[in-house]
Amino acid sequence: MIRVTRADEVLIALSGRSSQDLLDIVALAEDEAVSVKVYPDTFQLITNNEVSIGDLSGLPLVSVKNTALDNPYNRALKRGLDIVVATLVLLAGAPMLLLIALAIRLDSRGPIFFLQERVGMDNRPFWVIKFRTMQVNAESQGTWTTANDPRVTRVGRFLRRTSLDEFPQFINVLMGEMSVVGPRPEQPRWVEQFSQQIPRYMRRHKEKAGLTGWAQVNGLRGDTSIEERTRYDLYYIENWSLLFDIKIILRTAANFLTGRQENAY
Repeated sequence: MIRVTRADEVLIALSGRSSQDLLDIVALAEDEAVSVKVYPDTFQLITNNEVSIGDLSGLPLVSVKNTALDNPYNRALKRGLDIVVATLVLLAGAPMLLLIALAIRLDSRGPIFFLQERVGMDNRPFWVIKFRTMQVNAESQGTWTTANDPRVTRVGRFLRRTSLDEFPQFINVLMGEMSVVGPRPEQPRWVEQFSQQIPRYMRRHKEKAGLTGWAQVNGLRGDTSIEERTRYDLYYIENWSLLFDIKIILRTAANFLTGRQENAY
């Protein structure tokens, strides 16, 4: 029903059902990236202390896992940080962008940029911008990128190892499609698959996708565990603060400058 009606919110007001039934419904609703409110006679099921009380036509309701980024003020702070960081990086890195574009053009046949559909906030698709690092027909030869992938070009291997191929995504950030920090976006086919396999995976899509994230600075990128990445992404969402974003940005910058790009290929 959530998918058919494209609902934004689920209200749970069931009686006479087992605790497990109610918890299962909460888990299923969270997997669909909607907010969840529970009628207080099931309050004993809520174990997270970050709850808030609201009402619907006088009926008291309890919000499940009301995260910091549900607050419009916090969202505005995060957006302000995105604009400042993306603008400074693009201005300072403009000469490097031109050099990378020239190197790609000289190294292999094909376009300089690579556009790929990814899934962002609220399951909305958008086109992520990257420097092309593979042969033009790479997607027809396989999907997931692995170590020593023969489809990767010479320049592309350097760009992936240093994460410079992600540089154009600061344009996605300025356009409001992404944030500097957040869960990394996946292709629609992977989102569909992972949402069926990993509990609460779709909770990642309640926030903007990020250029870097808590999972990435902890080495969870490339061909690593999706379950573990999801756990780190959910931790970030449920514990967000502006200082947490700044910490991740600084760690990303330090990893870039020192060449510590784990699992980057």
